[in-house]
Amino acid sequence: MNKNINKNIYLHSIACNRFMHICACVVKRYSRLVFAAVLWSASHGIAASFTFAAFGDAPYTEAEEAPFISIIAAMNREPLAFAIHVGDFKNGWSPCTDALFARRRDEFALLHHPLIYTPGDNEWTDCWRAVGTADPVRDPLNRLQQLRRIFFADDYSLGQRKIALARQSTDFPEHARWTHAGVLFATLNVPGGDNNARQPHESAARGKMVDAWIAETFRVARAQSLGAVVLAMQANPWSLGGGIRRNYGSMIATIARETQRFDGEVLLIHGDTHWHRIDKPLIDPHTRQSLPNFTRIEVFGSPFVNWVRITVKHENGRIRFDGAPGG
Repeated sequence: MNKNINKNIYLHSIACNRFMHICACVVKRYSRLVFAAVLWSASHGIAASFTFAAFGDAPYTEAEEAPFISIIAAMNREPLAFAIHVGDFKNGWSPCTDALFARRRDEFALLHHPLIYTPGDNEWTDCWRAVGTADPVRDPLNRLQQLRRIFFADDYSLGQRKIALARQSTDFPEHARWTHAGVLFATLNVPGGDNNARQPHESAARGKMVDAWIAETFRVARAQSLGAVVLAMQANPWSLGGGIRRNYGSMIATIARETQRFDGEVLLIHGDTHWHRIDKPLIDPHTRQSLPNFTRIEVFGSPFVNWVRITVKHENGRIRFDGAPGG
């Protein structure tokens, strides 16, 4: 009796060992296939699906501070590649103090993901509106330099998990660029309102740098056979009627020209007019038709404190952008 039991146990052990060996071989073979597929995708420039966040134009008031912290907490619960804040982290009439800038930097540091920020008009070009404050705090150029010292001091993103960024120059460190899964991202210092038309020399000099950064970004994307370019800035360059707003014509012409030369998809993310939308407003100057490979996403804005979840998908040989409210 005991001999039969021991024999059965022995045979069962052999069978189990053989089964485990077969399973291990299958897993090993499957892992190799998956790894090979990943290598093939990378070598062919195929972008894996990923999600990132875009937000801006908030917080404007003390009442919006808590909701702002809440959306950062919400983003922390998401598997995001990174987040982009398109500027205007205050309203346009309150003082642009160093203390407020430091407060926003500390709030940005609460985000677990990399955070890339680009300035809005409310934190520099509109600072002259704050009545009763000292001259340096009302000087737009002084405030821009302070933003650069606080938010763009090195070649890394904000947030707790850092990523390396390429900067256009030490004079324009807010113009950043990075690549993720076959998509090239770039930020532009293009404030809303009128692009600082009150200071035409500054606006013209910065405009040349913006145009150069856009052209350089597309050149890099073409050279690396990337599937998409994403530009992020504060200003909405289009009027309600679809025309180009004052002082944004050169930049839009550059984007249109480069979009037409680019085989991939182009996404522009901006804020400014506080109206979340996804559309195709860029017009071919010759045909007067929308450029099919260009999409615009505008983020939410005060009093609606929310973020946009943007999913990047590779489908049928092209990259697609899907946007949805984060909360």
